[in-house]
Amino acid sequence: MSETGQQATEKEADHHPYRRPVDAATLILVDRSATIPKVLVGRRHDKVVFMPGKFVFPGGRVDVADSRVPVAAPIPKALEANLLKGSPKITAARARSLAVAAIREACEETGLCLGRPSQGKIPALSGPWKPFADAGLLPDPSGLFLIARAITPPGRVRRFDTRFFTADASAIVHRIDGVIHADAELVELVWVELGSKPLADLHPMTRNVLNELDKRLAAGALGHDAEVPFYHFYSGKMHRDILAAS
Repeated sequence: MSETGQQATEKEADHHPYRRPVDAATLILVDRSATIPKVLVGRRHDKVVFMPGKFVFPGGRVDVADSRVPVAAPIPKALEANLLKGSPKITAARARSLAVAAIREACEETGLCLGRPSQGKIPALSGPWKPFADAGLLPDPSGLFLIARAITPPGRVRRFDTRFFTADASAIVHRIDGVIHADAELVELVWVELGSKPLADLHPMTRNVLNELDKRLAAGALGHDAEVPFYHFYSGKMHRDILAAS
């Protein structure tokens, strides 16, 4: 799980030498079947180091394999364009890796997989991608939307450059049994209404992102043409800018 929005719990870790942020991705799944949209959160185990017992969204750092795994459909060009905005400049391959990582992390941590049946022979996928192959699926990033980007403040022992994605719950095509249990990182999955009490205890940065998502959903169908906020720190303060093409 990405720790971009969790560093306030690391009071002892705010004085480290500069560390370059590593790429990470978070996925917020949304159910819009009722009047008030619901988002999927997982409750962390009480004995984990970061955010014990708290509700979080699945996410984590990008893996090398994320750039190589075959996908059922390419990421939309408009999503790619949003991911390429800002600095430092990244490649289209790196943009793809960020979207794919969000799908992998969601599947690993929640057992919910966003994919599509392969039209041909399924390649031999290993590690966290094996459940896709076992189900005859390839990951499908075509339904993802970029909601925000945030970078962990400097001076922390861990720093992440996280892209927050969202996707509709209808994109979930496969469930892996046994991922959520009493000894897992996430011990419970809950669909909660936006603005409800369980979400009030989220880290402030995560709440910022949810507010952005709420505004996007209130405006109608999700699209790639909305402004994408960028939360980052300089001069000791958090700033909200809008990502722009460089």
